[in-house]
Amino acid sequence: MRLRTTLCGRSPYGMALGVAVLVSAALTLTPASPAQADPADARKAPERCSTDPNAHLGKVPAPEQFFGFPLGKGQPRVLTTEEIKKYVEAVGGASDRVVTGTVAHSVTGQDLPYAIVSNSHNMVPGQLKKIADQIRSLRDPRSLRADKAARIADDSPAIVWIAGNVHGGEKSGADAALKTLYELASGLSCDVAKRNDNLVTVIVPTQNPDGRDASRRQNEYGFDLNRDWFARTQPETDGKIEMLRQYPPQVFVDAHEMGGRQYFFPPNADPIHHEIADQPVNWINRIGAANAAGFGYNGACGGAVTTECYFNYATYDLFYMGYGDSVPAAGFGAAGMTFEKGSSSAVEDRVQQQFNTQWATTGWAADNRREVLNGYYSIWRTALAEGAAGTLEPNEVVQPTNTVRFPVPGITIRSYFLLPDRQLGDVRRLVERLRRMDVEVYRVKKPVKVPSARVFGGRTASDVTVPEGAYWIPMDQPQKHWIQAVMGEDPYVPFPYFYDVSSWSNPLLSGVNTISTGDVLSPKADLVRDIDGGVASAAPRGGSYSYPMDSAAASELTFRLLGAGVPLTRDDRTGVVSLPATATNRGELDKLARSLGVTVEGAAAPASGAALHTPDVGLFAGTGVSTTSGSYGEARYVLGDRWGLGLTPVTTADINGNTPAFTERTVLLVPDGSSANGGLTAQGLANLRQWVSAGGTYVGLRNEGTRVARSAGLTSTTEKAKPTGYQVIGSHFRVDVAQGSPVSLGRPAEDFQFNNGDPILNPSQTGVNVLTYPSDDTFWSNGYTVGAEALKGTASLVDEPTGAGHAVLFAYNPLFRAYNENGIHLLANALLYPAGGAAPQAKQRIASARPETESLRSAAATAEEPPNLGGEWRPIVIQVADADLARAQAVVERYTDTALTASADGSSYITIPNPDGLSADEHPFVRDLVRDLGAAGIPLRSVVA
Repeated sequence: MRLRTTLCGRSPYGMALGVAVLVSAALTLTPASPAQADPADARKAPERCSTDPNAHLGKVPAPEQFFGFPLGKGQPRVLTTEEIKKYVEAVGGASDRVVTGTVAHSVTGQDLPYAIVSNSHNMVPGQLKKIADQIRSLRDPRSLRADKAARIADDSPAIVWIAGNVHGGEKSGADAALKTLYELASGLSCDVAKRNDNLVTVIVPTQNPDGRDASRRQNEYGFDLNRDWFARTQPETDGKIEMLRQYPPQVFVDAHEMGGRQYFFPPNADPIHHEIADQPVNWINRIGAANAAGFGYNGACGGAVTTECYFNYATYDLFYMGYGDSVPAAGFGAAGMTFEKGSSSAVEDRVQQQFNTQWATTGWAADNRREVLNGYYSIWRTALAEGAAGTLEPNEVVQPTNTVRFPVPGITIRSYFLLPDRQLGDVRRLVERLRRMDVEVYRVKKPVKVPSARVFGGRTASDVTVPEGAYWIPMDQPQKHWIQAVMGEDPYVPFPYFYDVSSWSNPLLSGVNTISTGDVLSPKADLVRDIDGGVASAAPRGGSYSYPMDSAAASELTFRLLGAGVPLTRDDRTGVVSLPATATNRGELDKLARSLGVTVEGAAAPASGAALHTPDVGLFAGTGVSTTSGSYGEARYVLGDRWGLGLTPVTTADINGNTPAFTERTVLLVPDGSSANGGLTAQGLANLRQWVSAGGTYVGLRNEGTRVARSAGLTSTTEKAKPTGYQVIGSHFRVDVAQGSPVSLGRPAEDFQFNNGDPILNPSQTGVNVLTYPSDDTFWSNGYTVGAEALKGTASLVDEPTGAGHAVLFAYNPLFRAYNENGIHLLANALLYPAGGAAPQAKQRIASARPETESLRSAAATAEEPPNLGGEWRPIVIQVADADLARAQAVVERYTDTALTASADGSSYITIPNPDGLSADEHPFVRDLVRDLGAAGIPLRSVVA
């Protein structure tokens, strides 16, 4: 069990905090031009601080005068995005302790402002860069001796980040961050001086200005930015992580809101990812004690104390590598922390409590600066030693009542190899994702034999020859923890509580050929310094350029070229795309292809194959589909932003009325949603069926996408009921790929598919089952699954011809978080489906059995479907022993009367419908329910939310 020093003792500054931070001083605003420190100040002795906690610099604008009201106590409303931006600029212009700028731009182009605060000496030109350089140097003990690291720990300030409002509707953290900014920028007290002398504090008040303006959790594309951290698909996330690389934190605060009137700060709930080092977990727990001491209000929740109080150990885990706490922890070695304030409290209390925890956190970091920096250096020394030995960190738990249920297996991993035999564009994009988190990746120059290899997908092999051009990722490097956290074939969850997915293995998401090994190897290899790809050889006039469209990267290149008016053809056997050599400028082609990691070859032969055409895509925005989140927004981003396709919204009324908005499209994409028929009338369903028969391409995703097709008589697939106890928590599965279908063109015979409790489809009898789960001993999955054998022999992707058109049905969401590259490639194939290009086996089946086809599809349309209990996410499922069922039901009934109960193999499962598809941190009562079950002494065998 990890060290826990959570709620014992008080912080050394706790008593002063209660006085200093809750009083707002009335100050006079003095107009000032942007301040700049005198370089000579670097040689001056520090100025004496004041014992008056209310003493501030008059030239720095106080919130009372800038906004007309204080921040925190007495605050009548939350700030606007524009007010935040202007206040950051005003403070930066008035204080020589502050540097301001823009960390990124949102989807709509809004600034994400930042402020960096420390004492004026640290803001002298060149000094801030020197500090950042020194902190970065601690992350590589190979080039920094221990004695030099100790001197840095003695002399350098630590870096603390305070970031708010990653969920747009959760606004109080941003306002509190401005209060923290004001105190640090203008305060003259010793409490402030301590922080500024010992810390460089990076403040990003709002990470999601578009969402803040719309009072919406997601950004403009409907992405939850607190799930985007490893993939960095959204501009808000990408710019922030680049700045984290420049100013790597030792402490990172991510300020949120939740339901109710309580406050959460760590210690976290289990599970915690095993590769998060011991030091950050120790710091997190000790900061929790400091926050408890400085919280004020009603103190700890418990007994009669139920509001304006704090709690720990509930809901907010540290496992999935897409959070704003887990990525700073695993990727940067920081005490990454989520703080959550109940949104039902008054504005003044929400902001004040957020400020109190920010202030307590910075106080702890200042008091423990030297220890933290010494520990920070040790994190990377340990990582190097573990990487050289091939040792993985063990699983541990932090909640006192929990024990490790699933230990990390005793395997040795010294290297990963990404093989170049297929999906090379996605291989290279993965290389770039790793490099942009400071992972060292090498390109193999000479074949190397690996005596003992673990092949992704649960297999082993002996004497594997890794070819020239493969990419080698040795674990003997400082970023060992991050490499394992995102590359590992399995995350090895220690405890079966799940608030997000249980697999995000990047090689599996890409479907690229990957091996790991514990062998000691020294391949001849060069460090990758830039992305590979581009035009490898020139084509003569009259010749052509070509590339295999076998990856999401190559798919993007294809759509970008089509959008630029370049004529493209594709070989329907190999999937190779070609274009005339004279169709585009070679330099421009090279630049575009290289940016995507795609190699383009020149040849003397002319372009060949069937012509590709830009699809005219209608995006269904009808009944049951959320247009502000989920796969609808993911389609807008991937198809619209990355591929440059125009997307026409198509409503339920458009299909029912057969309007041009629907009938003039060549493709209709129906995202996931909560309706079984999209609100379509009998006439609307007939219109849809006729549109497909006339040559349209219907693409349906997950629940709503497959069910609308079934209602319209476009498929013979039916849904298989999930057995009692069935759990698939965002896991990867091996799937067999039907070769010869245009939808599978470019994919290997075996692939991997991500399943997040998706509907189980019985195979089609009237089309091609493009992806199926093996029914034999090749069936394999990772992550956390229970009863997954129910998937054996079922379909994950179906291609159903109807007349001149077809329906492509994904049982899963191939656009999930825009990081499921193999699914994105399959979707691209579906959109580019050639006219009359049904797979030969499908054509034969339709021709020989047309009456039977209609009968089978009609029967499927009227078959009873299992209820969709989880919307676009999943239902809440709580597993208890049969003997504890009655007590658990009594607690659940305090919250809902919709729960369903079933038993199997000595366990009872309480399933709570979640029709709106809310995640655990959005849900109105799941957090309190789990806590009440624990308080009632009911052992929980698993929790899935």
